[in-house]
Amino acid sequence: MSNSPQTVVSDGSFLTLHYRLSSSDGRDIVTTFNDNPATLQLGASQLAPFLESCLIGLPEGTERVFELPPEKAFGPRNPDLLQRVSLATLRDNSDADENYAVGDLVNFAAPGGGRFAGVLLEMGESDALFDFNHPLAGQPVRFEVRIIAVL
Repeated sequence: MSNSPQTVVSDGSFLTLHYRLSSSDGRDIVTTFNDNPATLQLGASQLAPFLESCLIGLPEGTERVFELPPEKAFGPRNPDLLQRVSLATLRDNSDADENYAVGDLVNFAAPGGGRFAGVLLEMGESDALFDFNHPLAGQPVRFEVRIIAVL
């Protein structure tokens, strides 16, 4: 047995871990538990910052579950992110051949070459109503981790 202190997660650490993010009703959003563990570096935007902050200070070998309220997860729903988009704009900035249906997640081209997505809420004659909130905004989430190694 060594008396060396246990390695703990800090900003910039390289980690090998299993993690699961699930909705409050237990539906998996993402999980590595059924496959190979993930290897990532904290601070490199591979996990959302609020998930990374849960890991700081945890020792190697930790298994933990975090129940995160909306304000500590994807934030509250923002009514300003319900937006009407003209059908012309929709055609110009998404897959023109698509026949969208209510409930579809639609990807849009953003200025500067980025992408963003919204859920189609209603389709009108000349425009469509989209919700650009994160799909988990306003919802609590469960974050489960098993830290295998801290490098």
